[in-house]
Order: sequence, then structure tokens, then C-alpha cells
Amino acid sequence: MYKALASRAKSLCDTKSSTFLASFTSSRLKHSLPFATVDAEEISGSHPGEVQSFVQGKWIGSSNYNTLLDPLNGEPFIKVSEVDESGVQPFVESLSQCPKHGLHNPFKSPERYLLYGDISTKAAHMLALPKVSDFFTRLIQRVAPKSYQQAEGEVFVTRKFLENFCGDQVRFLARSFAVPGNHLGQQSHGYRWPYGPVTIVTPFNFPLEIPLLQLMGALYMGNKPLLKVDSKVSIVMEQMMRLLHYCGLPLEDVDFINSDGKTMNKILLEANPRMTLFTGSSRVAEKLALDLKGRIRLEDAGFDWKVLGPDVQEVDYVAWVCDQDAYACSGQKCSAQSMLFMHENWGKTPLVSKLKDLAGRRKLEDLTIGPVLTFTTEAMLEHMENLLQIPNSKLLFGGKPLKNHSIPSIYGALEPTAVYVPIEEILKDNNTYELVTKEIFGPFQIVTEYKKDQLPLVLDALERMHAHLTAAVVSNDPIFIQEVIGNSVNGTTYAGLRGRTTGAPQNHWFGPAGDPRGAGIGTPEAIKLVWSCHREIIYDYGPIPHGWELPAST
Repeated sequence: MYKALASRAKSLCDTKSSTFLASFTSSRLKHSLPFATVDAEEISGSHPGEVQSFVQGKWIGSSNYNTLLDPLNGEPFIKVSEVDESGVQPFVESLSQCPKHGLHNPFKSPERYLLYGDISTKAAHMLALPKVSDFFTRLIQRVAPKSYQQAEGEVFVTRKFLENFCGDQVRFLARSFAVPGNHLGQQSHGYRWPYGPVTIVTPFNFPLEIPLLQLMGALYMGNKPLLKVDSKVSIVMEQMMRLLHYCGLPLEDVDFINSDGKTMNKILLEANPRMTLFTGSSRVAEKLALDLKGRIRLEDAGFDWKVLGPDVQEVDYVAWVCDQDAYACSGQKCSAQSMLFMHENWGKTPLVSKLKDLAGRRKLEDLTIGPVLTFTTEAMLEHMENLLQIPNSKLLFGGKPLKNHSIPSIYGALEPTAVYVPIEEILKDNNTYELVTKEIFGPFQIVTEYKKDQLPLVLDALERMHAHLTAAVVSNDPIFIQEVIGNSVNGTTYAGLRGRTTGAPQNHWFGPAGDPRGAGIGTPEAIKLVWSCHREIIYDYGPIPHGWELPAST
């Protein structure tokens, strides 16, 4: 069946653009999508999905299989063919074949800018088809369990991103500028230039959105990427790669690898890519920064905060946003609300009780709460107990394992949890501060309260944080907003009554600030910053001044 689908996909890729959607419309009535090699609903222990790697224009298997457990029932349900250290050479060679000046640039193969505008158009149309959108939504749910609405939102943002770069929009990313020179015939031109061979390493929590947006950004600017997605969820991007091939992506432009971290590290050291985009933990990010001698862009961990200002209004709405920020996707967003600073005026409202009630609505049946893939239940409970040893701290709600489930013990299963810690205790000493601001990538948040004269303590707490990804200042008081924003760093900050920390769409920058290695995602500015560098070309055609004579040496 796979061979038939691959043959079908190849023949469709060769057809003219005008027949593209018509061809798909007729084929989508069949049991399987024309690009897909799995059925999201049928993946199971008796019918496991298989994931391959892709290098030098070919899908490849391996005798080294990593068998994944279904996060909801522990059943072995996906076999990932992983490349080990003995199999890295084809990937190293493939990257080394790409020159430093890239596959295209403003002076070389500019028609490829148009090609990628066309690929984006086709891929966006595909994701707009209900059957395709549902396929990826369900596939995301299978490997990174979250509610249908949250998974569908990821597909929607990915589609809107592709729509943003249809037609001429890819070539507009390479827009240059000119400055008049010192004399006739001289002009300086600034160009956006690709790096050439690059690598992309992305995490599990957004299996489609993060890798696809970074991958396309790299390709738009003329780079050749090697993409590695966390093996737990790589089946999603493997199927998206097949869709992109179906939409005309040249087979030699992207390599895709499944491997463990040690093998990927070996490839990075041997292939010596000109730039690497890493999204994931701070610990791994710092190691890679040293290994790659700084040739890296990072979107690392985020212990993200929200400050509620003195002006209390719309308590129900603010409570709902806080619940979404802290507990949607079981808190497994790099933008999840990790710490809530409440002005004492909010402490006099039923905000916390409303937040408790909203968290209590979440249930495993609809995946509004679900498995935590990087922390065990025991680890989260241990962290909670350590926090409760802090004087005057208390459990606000949650703090118990989920009941009546079959989530395997290698994953976490915890009720949405909030722990209150007094702000004075948070800042009492470095050990306490480090404990309180430890990122728990799950349904877990810290809540504290500050009095009207304690804003400097809040600002001190923000200043001492290490990661500066997202933040929210919930207030319509412009003076208060000005004070908090002017004394903080986070790269994506929402200000105003409707301020949030999560749910970033494709139309604004998403990424950290305060670190020259920081990476963005989504916007033209993010793509140009991460996936291109500046090149200045100075034209100096003359003429030579009339009567020029050889001057003395200087």
C-alpha cells in the first residue's frame, strides 16, 4: 500500500498546479489520504504505526526500532526506525553537499523563492481540507494527548502561517536595501543571506507547529535543513513531510532524522552545520551552545509569569484565562503560566476559588487534562511537597494523582495543581527562589500575592529569573503596565485586561528576549533573524575622476 501511495504522490507532484486540488478532491474520497502512510484512528498495538527517516531524497528504515507506548493506555503502538551512531554518515554527507551560500539567495536561483510560495499555497490548501485537518489533529492527539480544540488550534495556526507566505511573500523575505555612496557609481546594498547547511531540533509538545514553522522559514531563506523532532511525536512531522513532497517540495531540500540525543549530537559535531535552531530544555541548550561554538539560536524553557495589577475587573474572564494559561495541554506549553502574582485587591475577590472550579472541570475523558510526558507523577508530587515545606505556603487545589486511568507510569498523571508561596519567602534566599522557580512541565503553578507597596519585590523576582519567554501584565492601568514592562524582559508579553501567556497565533513574534542567541518563530522578522544573516555588497562602478593622478602612499 505504501508503494502505491508513494507512486501516487510522486505522480501528483509532477502535475500542473491548476489540477492540484482537483486531483486531491477525487482521491480524498478513498479510505486513505494520498500522502499518508498511517491512519491516526487505527494506530494500536495490533496495528502499529511506523516512522522512517529521510535522507538524500529517500525514505530509509533501520533495524534499530524505538517502540513507543501509547500515552493513554501503555500499549506499544508506534515503531520509530531510529538511526544510530553507525548510520550518521549519509546525513553528514547530505549536509556537507550544501554550500555556505545556500540552495538559493538573491543572486542564485531566485526562482526558488517563487517555488516555495507555490509550495506554501498548496500545503495551506491541503490543511484547509477538513479531512486533512482532522487527520493531523487526531495524530497530534495520539502522541501528545491534548483536547481536540487544542490540537486543532495547532493545525489552524500552521495553516495560517503557510497562507501568510503564499505567492510573492517568500521573496519579500529577501527584500534588500540600498544606500547612496560617497561618489558617482558607488552604492551599498544590504541583503539577507542564507547560512546553507542548517539543523533544526524541536520538542514534543507542539509536534506540527514548531517544526513546520521553523522548517519552512529555513527553506524560504535558502537553507538546507536537517530536521529532528522528538521521537515520541515524530510521526506527525513524518506525515507532514510526505504532504510537503506531495505539494512539490524538492526531495533533496530537506533531510529528516529519528535518533536519540547522542546520535544527533554526533551528527552536529561531524557535519558542522552553519546554524542550529534548538527548541527545548535550557540544560541541553547550553550544552549545544558550547558544542557548536555559539552557532545556534535558542527558544529554551520558559518559567512564565503573569502579574495581576491593582485594577480589578472581569474576574470571571481573568480566571478563565488563567486556567487556560496554566492547564491547557496539561501545562505542557513553553508559554504556560508558571507563576501568578496577584495584587492584594485580587486576593479579596473569588479569583482563586473560581480558578479551582475551572481546573476541576478538566477531565481525562476529553483530554482537557492528560498525560505529562516529561515528568512522572511522583516527581511532581515530590516537588509539591518540597514547596509545602516553605513557611506559610499552602496547597490551593489539586495535588493528587489522576484516578481511573491507564496512563503508563513512565508518564505523569496529576490533577491541575496550584501552590501558594508568600512573596517574602520566595525572595528569602537563593535556594528557596530556585526551588519556587523550577519549571515543572505539567499542570502545576505557583501563586503569590503582593501588597500595593510590594511591586518592587515582584520586579525583583522577575529580574532574577533565567528564562524570559512569555509574560502577561493584566491591567488597564497604563502607569502600572509601563512600570512592569519597563522593568522586565520577556520577549512575548501581553499587556492589558485580556493579557495571557499562551495561545500565540502566527501573526506576532513568539520567542524569548534578553539573550543574543534567542530565536523567534512565525513572523517575517523571526524568519529573517533566525534563518538568514546580513550581507553587504558595495557597488563601485566609477567613473574614475577626470584628471586622477597617482597619490602618495598613506
